[in-house]
Amino acid sequence: MAITGHCLCGAVTYSVDMEKPLLVGYDHCDDCQRQSGSTYSLVAVVLKEKLTLNGPTKSFAKAGSSGKDVHRIFCSECGSPIAHDPDAAPPIIALKAGTFDTELKKNLKPDTEIWTVGKLPFCQENLAHPFEHMPE
Repeated sequence: MAITGHCLCGAVTYSVDMEKPLLVGYDHCDDCQRQSGSTYSLVAVVLKEKLTLNGPTKSFAKAGSSGKDVHRIFCSECGSPIAHDPDAAPPIIALKAGTFDTELKKNLKPDTEIWTVGKLPFCQENLAHPFEHMPE
């Protein structure tokens, strides 16, 4: 069974030829907070070569902590964030798990937090695998 999802307006769809993500977690970095407009971004890391992305997207690139660009991909119609694609880790891409099809996201079990150094003090949930920065 593939991982599938779409943006708010449905113009962008995707499928990932994987049974489950490599990792599901919270990204507390300042950039994810700003892009999501929330306290963190729920991400599902998958192999980029397994992703098929369809529809009108735009991207915005900004240097990450590695000094290499992180490309933030979003729907050019409704603005929904779809993924972030770090040049520092070419084999993977982090899908915004809130865009997963409804039944798939109901079964997610996040267990990892990254960039906890940026975690807002009122976020009380603590997942099993926290990392102050990006794990290596």
